[in-house]
Amino acid sequence: MTTITYTSVLYVSRATAETLAKLLLEHRERLGTRKGTRALAPFKQSVLILRWFLDGTRLTQLARDNHISVPTAYRYLHEGLTVLADHAPDLSTALKRAASAGFTHLNLDGTVIRTDRVTALGPNKADLWWSGKHRHHGGNVQVISAPDGWPLWVSPVRPGREHDTPCARTHGLIAALNRLADTLDIPTLTDLGYQNAGASLRHPVKKPKGGELTDDAEAFNSVIRGVHGVAERANALLKVTFKALRRVSLDPKAITRITRAALVLLQMEHGRTS
Repeated sequence: MTTITYTSVLYVSRATAETLAKLLLEHRERLGTRKGTRALAPFKQSVLILRWFLDGTRLTQLARDNHISVPTAYRYLHEGLTVLADHAPDLSTALKRAASAGFTHLNLDGTVIRTDRVTALGPNKADLWWSGKHRHHGGNVQVISAPDGWPLWVSPVRPGREHDTPCARTHGLIAALNRLADTLDIPTLTDLGYQNAGASLRHPVKKPKGGELTDDAEAFNSVIRGVHGVAERANALLKVTFKALRRVSLDPKAITRITRAALVLLQMEHGRTS
């Protein structure tokens, strides 16, 4: 069989690739890895990881291009995911950065990361990872963003069948955001998926059954939706920038590491953490 060699361009700054390579090198040094014992140097491993994230390149292709086995390519990818995810801010750090930046408010929104079909039965034998709202399998990730929609923090993944408010409570988000509002007067804007989650979470007023909204309520909703609408930018930045987040074929639980790693890469590329 004949093969064709071609040139491609990876749309990411060299500085990001080099920063990731440095993190990988430091990781190898902590492990005590001897020089010359790895099939790929840190920079080449960095490019492999970035190709998977940005272009969604198949692991079989990455293995072939780098003259390594597919299992080795998987090991290098998962190692990179762990190294990057370990540098993602925890909730406390993200909220402290937001407070230091002087933000007037935060945005909270959930997104479902699509996955391949998995079988995991939950209560009443319902499929844990099936999202009835989106009508596909996936994992629910909560995203906190700045007023302009820049993502500041991403949560661990929860099964797609769970709604936003239960997910937020599980992660301790409701309590943390309520404390932030009480102590620093920084409210959080949300959509109707977070009804009755707390006074600090501001969401549109729901139309009463069989009734109509008052003029004041309609005006309030118009303002809330207009200001909170940019929260969609956070999810779009993650999903549009990284093809790997559009459909995950790995274990759904790996979505936690993948989204945390993607957040770190995004912050590296733009030099912004708040």
